[in-house]
Amino acid sequence: MTSFETLSWSLDDDGVGTLTLDRPDALNSFTVTMARELEEFFRVTAADDAVRAVVVTGAGRAFCAGMDLSAEGNVFGLDESVTPTPADLRDHLTEEPFQSGVRDTGGKVTLAIHELPKPVVAAINGPAVGIGATMTLAMDIRMASTKARIGFVFGRLGIVPEAASSWFLPRIVGLQQALEWVYAADVLTAEQALEGRLLRSVHEPDDLVGAAQELARSFVVGRSPVALGLAKRLLTAGAGFEHPVESHRADSLAMWHASTGDGKEGVAAFLGKRTPEFTGRASELPEIF
Repeated sequence: MTSFETLSWSLDDDGVGTLTLDRPDALNSFTVTMARELEEFFRVTAADDAVRAVVVTGAGRAFCAGMDLSAEGNVFGLDESVTPTPADLRDHLTEEPFQSGVRDTGGKVTLAIHELPKPVVAAINGPAVGIGATMTLAMDIRMASTKARIGFVFGRLGIVPEAASSWFLPRIVGLQQALEWVYAADVLTAEQALEGRLLRSVHEPDDLVGAAQELARSFVVGRSPVALGLAKRLLTAGAGFEHPVESHRADSLAMWHASTGDGKEGVAAFLGKRTPEFTGRASELPEIF
């Protein structure tokens, strides 16, 4: 199992992993090291077929109190000697100096989360501010403790929404609510976040992680990893299509592949009144777009 400096990680027998942001003395504040480790986790560790779903929470009393502003130099890890343009990032995004010195670290993390073809559930156990809030937007489900406090507080620091949150947040809560929260830069209670449809549910502190793990387990036990991965990709991409025929094309390819793979076992198990034994791998999803 990979060893991390800022994260801890466990995996149960059902393939439900629990990832913990693990800098409790610093309220799990986000650093360049944490960004690098989170991206590695979601692109490499969680990509292992033994991992069926991931629950993300924080150690101690916080989920993530935002960027660690005590770092020297540019606290966001950006290179102030370059003058990037839109064309630079369009044509050279993954090349230096843009890859390391210009790209938003939080965005690299949320893109990795978004691209993982498995359920990811946030268990927000305490304060989640700035990147602590926006990293959860790329996760599929957000659950929170009654002690959680969530803030999109960029305006208070003179910075802007990051971590691709300008894409995620309006899709989750609607444009008007997203604008209000970003403009106001207030810290929301769990109930306010629930009312605004950011959260699925609110739980007592001692119950939160167990509830998140049980929900994740219900998604993956007895389910085809391939069907789950394709469904996630279809739903997240479909919201951005201009016409339903684009979804139809992708649906058709996904259904063809599923019906010739795990779908055969699923139908046979249904007719035989038995538990299916799926053999497909999330690491081997067919191309459908």
